[in-house]
Amino acid sequence: MVPQAVQAPTPPQSPTPPQAPHAARAPVPPPAPQAPQTLQYRFDGPDDAPVLVIGPSLGTTWHMWDRQIPELSQHWRVFRYDLPGHGGAPAHPATAVAELADRLLATLDSLGVQRFGYAGCSIGGAIGAELALRHPHRVASLALVAASPRFGSADEFRQRGVIVRTNGLEPMARTAPERWFTPGFAAAQPAIVEWAVQMVRTTDPGCYIAACEALAAFDIRAELGRIGVPTLVLVGAEDQVTGPAEARTLVAGIPDARLALVPGASHLAPVEQPGAVCDLLLTHFSTAWQDTLAAIPVLPVVPALSVPFTPVAEIAPAAARPEADGAGRGDVLDSGTKIRREVLGDAHVDGVNASSDAFTEDFQDLVTRYAWGEVWTREGLDRRTRSCITLTALVASGHLHGLAAHTRAALRNGLTPAEIKEVLLQTAVYCGIPAAGAAFDIARSVIQEETTPPA
Repeated sequence: MVPQAVQAPTPPQSPTPPQAPHAARAPVPPPAPQAPQTLQYRFDGPDDAPVLVIGPSLGTTWHMWDRQIPELSQHWRVFRYDLPGHGGAPAHPATAVAELADRLLATLDSLGVQRFGYAGCSIGGAIGAELALRHPHRVASLALVAASPRFGSADEFRQRGVIVRTNGLEPMARTAPERWFTPGFAAAQPAIVEWAVQMVRTTDPGCYIAACEALAAFDIRAELGRIGVPTLVLVGAEDQVTGPAEARTLVAGIPDARLALVPGASHLAPVEQPGAVCDLLLTHFSTAWQDTLAAIPVLPVVPALSVPFTPVAEIAPAAARPEADGAGRGDVLDSGTKIRREVLGDAHVDGVNASSDAFTEDFQDLVTRYAWGEVWTREGLDRRTRSCITLTALVASGHLHGLAAHTRAALRNGLTPAEIKEVLLQTAVYCGIPAAGAAFDIARSVIQEETTPPA
């Protein structure tokens, strides 16, 4: 059959009827919730075969799976999709993995697909894990490729967003080959390397930044035990992004998981070792795909590709952590801690906590609850605006010791260096030339550090 490629349109908005002049205004009903947007997709394989959904990595398109399609499409109706703004897909950014999962489900619902197998690479794997956790009745079997329960640190992904916002995608495109491929493969396959670079260059920057935010916030370490579908965890032996250590964490936490290590492969193992990856997926989905989960066969171990794993310490769920004293204080402290880490970064907050002692810990608790849990969580202003206000207040009050941290926060909250410059120029008028001059020196140093692309 001829492969189908479809770009799903966004449903049109209903026009609002004009209000008659001088008419009594009837109460306006709340707007109806909008259906999630859908994703760009294509099908390969027989129309009547079971559906296998395959998800891409950040910065790639569905073409990263091209080498597996001839074989997989003999057994399944393979559904591939592009992330927003990738591969020419509509640029509707999504800043949470759960939102991407919702858009994928909305797309499948529109096609009448209810139950499916799922394989995804990197952020595509995160989407699959999210589906297995939130919609287990929809996922028959799962393969997580180059995935992790938490992708690095939130700081590094938010800084990646700052670099893209300041310099565009060229720094990410230039360094993609070293993140994705082993040195030997990159040297031997220059055409594939150039193809990979072009995939990144043609991605919408806003959607790339949003995906970085989604990965920064993704953390399912405490929930792995609730994934109840047969799972294959597949990783390149030389993956420096989400390597064997992260794969072992997944296998140790997911009750019915098996680990497959692919020699001679880095992060994009489906591109670098297409045959090995295809064989593993065929074995897994052929043996583990069941209509019910009552009796699930064990995935046969492939000696050359499977390795033992060392269990990691179980992570206590959030509900098991002791609450703060006082009604509601624990919730405010938790939300304040979350926002403080998102805005200032894990490294900053960890440093503050490490230097805190019995004398200062109550003060830090006050700051977290009052400034971050009570004020920064309010919906009246977005974080960009709050960063503008905070920078201005620090200059006006002369409290420049906090300016470096909040300049870094402003960049991560979406302000560009040019916008930060405008804020400081305005403070020169209303707060004084000397204070603004000192602020410019501090901000310039931080901006240079945060926006310099990797070598």
